[in-house]
Amino acid sequence: MNATQEKLKIQLEQAIVAAFGADFAGIDPILVSASNPKFGDYQANVALSLSKKKGLQPRAIAGAIVDKLDVSEICEPPEIAGPGFINLKLKTAYLEAQLNKIQADPRLGVPAAKTPKREIVDFSSPNIAKEMHVGHLRSTIIGDAIARILDFLGHDVLRLNHVGDWGTQFGMLIAYLREVYPDALTTANALDIGDLVSFYRKAKLRFDADAAFQETARQEVVRLQAGAEDTLHAWKLLCEQSRREFQIIYELLDIKLTERGESFYNALLPKVVEDLDKSGLLVENQGAKCVFLEGFTNREGEPLPLIVQKSDGGYNYATTDLASLRYRIQQDEAKRIIYVTDAGQGNHFAQFFQVARKAGWIPDDVELVHVPFGLVLGEDGKKFKTRSGDTVRLRDLLDEAVSRAYGDLKTRLQKEERQETEEFINEVARVVGISAVKYADLSQNRTSNYIFSYDKMLDLKGNTAPYMLYVYARIQGISRKGDINFKELGNNAVLLQHETELALAKYLLQLDEVISSVEQDLLPNRLCEYLFELSQKFNQFYDRCPILQAEEAQRTSRLVLCDLTARTLKLGLSLLGIQVLERM
Repeated sequence: MNATQEKLKIQLEQAIVAAFGADFAGIDPILVSASNPKFGDYQANVALSLSKKKGLQPRAIAGAIVDKLDVSEICEPPEIAGPGFINLKLKTAYLEAQLNKIQADPRLGVPAAKTPKREIVDFSSPNIAKEMHVGHLRSTIIGDAIARILDFLGHDVLRLNHVGDWGTQFGMLIAYLREVYPDALTTANALDIGDLVSFYRKAKLRFDADAAFQETARQEVVRLQAGAEDTLHAWKLLCEQSRREFQIIYELLDIKLTERGESFYNALLPKVVEDLDKSGLLVENQGAKCVFLEGFTNREGEPLPLIVQKSDGGYNYATTDLASLRYRIQQDEAKRIIYVTDAGQGNHFAQFFQVARKAGWIPDDVELVHVPFGLVLGEDGKKFKTRSGDTVRLRDLLDEAVSRAYGDLKTRLQKEERQETEEFINEVARVVGISAVKYADLSQNRTSNYIFSYDKMLDLKGNTAPYMLYVYARIQGISRKGDINFKELGNNAVLLQHETELALAKYLLQLDEVISSVEQDLLPNRLCEYLFELSQKFNQFYDRCPILQAEEAQRTSRLVLCDLTARTLKLGLSLLGIQVLERM
């Protein structure tokens, strides 16, 4: 109800001026949602803050404001409570009119952004020649949800996959494969991803232990950077092999990304160093070219440098990130750049953001945001790993969730003595399994660690995806049972009489506030909390109010409430990347 709150705020501001004069124009009425629903829907706390300024008791100030306040179209007569709170309760007729209005709106009352911007969301970002694992789960899911919400609001969103596809590791891998499996460097699909990962590990062990091999690997990097045809061909094959495996996971998760790896910016790196030098920021330290940072020190308390060119002439992540940042501002013309990575990289982002600002590369109208997230933990409270202690492959994690959802559904069908086709069971298991994993992640405050539990995330009760999918399916069941076409329900049909109808109505009208808050704070768990609370309020309404058996016009009104709830759930879940089911 952003629009409602804005109207009330304007009326309060006008009442303050009418009561105390033009000197008080622009005073914030401090309008917030009521702390307790029994006192109303909103409360203005401005009287307390004006008390000293006016030398009056807050209740006297509140009274003077209320005398000049006209909110009769929206609210019941305002009430003054406690030391001087102005309580406002929305009229039932106003709520009915708002619901009737959004019923015909495919956006359910959520306005598009007034000033759409070019926004970049940098997320997922796996490394070539390595499998995606549980560590990529949060970046991929959180980044996708943020991108979906910004896109829905009308922003021009570029979803970038900044894959690790350049550097020493490729020289190391190519040098090793030349010795043990040369066909992999000339023939497409000679290796599957599992073999490639195994060879990578062996190459790393060899690199760490063998000085001669280290030199060979470095020479391969030089050849790669110089564009040697055979090395470049080998590199492309390795990248394509990994890319195919990533795509399987992205399709499972319904993730769409534009790949732009580290290699994309390779030609831009010398210019980064050159321009930092011209700006007077570059300092040579032990042969390396660095920028010293404010607020960062080493263990000895000395200023910490950010290395942009190593003593051997090579570049590192910071150089690439600076080059990519400049490209995104200058070429992509982004106004907000959002990086979704684990919290452990917080210092890295703070450091290269600082360097870019010192160099004058960040215009005033460009916002840089690091969106950090915590770890995925096992039920033992430690980093989530396999029983053998290995990192959990993301493909295995998703397959296991679908498999468990399949088993749960088969058990439920047996208990209910229901017969369903194998096609139906497989589709429901896929949607429930993938949705459960996504929602379990997104429903946590992203800055916190969370415990990964298949049992909890697949539970049909509680704050889980299956619970909300079930509420949506229940509403579609009402439609089927009553042979109702929700699209044909009349306009201006909502009549709110029961307390659970009013509670549900008010909550349905808060979707725009919630999505607006996620746009600003980039915390998808706020949308999850809203959808869970909405589902609970619908179930309370469903339990206490007859729907198909109600008399007209109450029956149609309640069907409209059902439809609006289902559409809100479907829209909200879609913004989290979660598909709904008509039947479960």
